[in-house]
Amino acid sequence: MANNNNLSKLWKTEDWLAVWIGFIVILIGIVAVLTKAFDFSALTFKTWTWGEALNDAQMAKVVPLGQQFAAGAFWGKLLRTVLVLGVLFTVGAALLGEKVKKFIPAFLGVFVLAVIVRLISAEFTLNRYLEWAFWALIVGILISNTIGTPKWLKPAVKTEFYIKTGLVIMGFSVLFSNIAKFGLYGLGIAWIVTPVVILFMWWFGTKVLKMDNKPLVITMASATSVCGTSAAIATGAASNCKKDDLTMTISISIIFTVLMMALEPVIIRWTGMSPIMGGALIGGTVDSTGAVAVAGSVLGGEAEQAAVLVKMIQNILIGFIAFFVALFFATRVNRKEGQKVGAGEIWTRFPKFIIGFFIASLVASFIIQPLAGADQVKAINGVLDQYKNWAFVLAFVSIGLDTNFKDLVKQMQGGKPLWLYLVGQFFNIALTFFAVWLLLSGVLFPVPHLS
Repeated sequence: MANNNNLSKLWKTEDWLAVWIGFIVILIGIVAVLTKAFDFSALTFKTWTWGEALNDAQMAKVVPLGQQFAAGAFWGKLLRTVLVLGVLFTVGAALLGEKVKKFIPAFLGVFVLAVIVRLISAEFTLNRYLEWAFWALIVGILISNTIGTPKWLKPAVKTEFYIKTGLVIMGFSVLFSNIAKFGLYGLGIAWIVTPVVILFMWWFGTKVLKMDNKPLVITMASATSVCGTSAAIATGAASNCKKDDLTMTISISIIFTVLMMALEPVIIRWTGMSPIMGGALIGGTVDSTGAVAVAGSVLGGEAEQAAVLVKMIQNILIGFIAFFVALFFATRVNRKEGQKVGAGEIWTRFPKFIIGFFIASLVASFIIQPLAGADQVKAINGVLDQYKNWAFVLAFVSIGLDTNFKDLVKQMQGGKPLWLYLVGQFFNIALTFFAVWLLLSGVLFPVPHLS
C-alpha cells in the first residue's frame, strides 16, 4: 500500500505534475521544430503603437494596434496557446483534486487577464522601460485591492503551479555550453558571489534582525542572490516557506527589479564602466532574466550578451541551491533533538520540479545540441520560451490577484523583511561589483571578447 501511495505522488502532486506538463511541452516543441511537420508556436504580440510620431527606424519595429488582430495567424496562435495550456493545466488540476467545472472558467478568466497584460506590455513606450512581469503584477493587484479577486476566479490562481511548470520548460534553455562561453569569468561572478550573499543574508536575518521565520529568510536570500521569483519558488518549496511569505518575497523582488532595471544602466554609464563590466554587473544583480536582457541592451550588444550569460550561468545554481536548502533545513533547522534525519526526509523536502529543470537542461546540452546543432536548439528554445513566458505571466497575474496590501503590511514584521532585502541587495551589488572589477577590468586578467 505504501508503494502505491508513493507511486501516486508521481501524478497527484503539484511538483511532479509540473514536470510532466513541462516535459510534454518540451517534447512537442522538439518534434515540431526538428520535423517541421506542424507549427507549435504560441501567441506573441508585436510591439505596437497608438500612432505617436516615431522615426523611420522605430516605425520599422512597430505595427498599429489594430494590425495585431487583423492577421489570421493571431487568432490561430491564440487558440493554440489557450488550448495547449488550458488542457494541460486542467488535467493537472483534476489530478490534484480540483473540480474541472470550476477550474475551466477560472483558467479562461486568468488567461484573458494574461492576454491583456501581454498586450499592454507590448506598447512601444511601455515596452522600452518595463517588462510584462511588472504589468502582470499591477493588473492583478489593482483587481485584488479594489473590487477584490472574484471567488469564481480563485480556482485558477495557482502561482506556484504555473511557475514550476515554466521553470521546467526554462531548463531546456539553460545550456552548460554557456559556461564555456564566459569561462571562469562567469563562474567567478555567478557561482562565487551568489553563495556568499546567501550566507550573509542568512546571518543578517537570523542573527542581526533576529527573524524567527527562517524559511522566509532563506527564500528572500535566494531570491535576492539568484534570480528573483524562480529561485524564491524553488527555495520556498525546499524550506516549506508559507504561501503568504512567498508572495511577499516575490512582490518585493519584482518591485525592486523594476527599479534596478531602470536605474542600474544610468548609474553604470555615469561611472564610465566598460560595457562588458556593466553587463556582467547587471546580470549578477538584477533578479529577473527578462529584466537583465532589457537593462543590458541599454548599454549595447556586448553588455547585453555579458548580462544574459552571467544570469544564465547563475540560473544553473537554482537546482543546487534548492537541494542544499532542503538538506540544511531537514538536518539542522527543523531537526528535533535526538532525531535522526535520513535520506527519505531530505527527498520529501526536495522540490521535485527541480529534477525536471535539470533533466531538461541535460537533454538540451548533451543530447539535442550535439545531435541537431546549436541553431536547432536555438529554434526549439524560440518556441519553448513562448510557453515559458505564458506560464510565467499566468503566475505573475496570480501573484497580483493574491496580493492584498493590508495583509502585506501585517506580514512585514516591523519592516524586517524589507530591511533584509535592502541590506542583502546592497551587499550583493557591492560584492558583484568587486568580482566584476577583479575579473573584467583588465587589471589582473585579460578582458574576454564576446562575439
